[in-house]
Amino acid sequence: MVLLTVLLQTVGTLLQVSADGLGSLGAAIGIGLAAIGAGYGIGKIGASAMEGISRQPESTSDIRMNMIIAAALIEGVALFAVVVCGFIL
Repeated sequence: MVLLTVLLQTVGTLLQVSADGLGSLGAAIGIGLAAIGAGYGIGKIGASAMEGISRQPESTSDIRMNMIIAAALIEGVALFAVVVCGFIL
């Protein structure tokens, strides 16, 4: 909802052709890409972990631990990207 509001405000300012409007548009696109990238990455990790667990059920705990660590790192990078883009707004 917030992203939609920012995009609508940005489109309104783009009609006035201001440099601030382009910066806001870039920040809004950056926030969206960070969220989409994090979702895709965590989905890929989950799918690979489930495949690995189905192939090697005895190593479930190791796979789960590595999956959680990788997902936390992806979330951290995505949060950092959203904060940086938020500062631009």
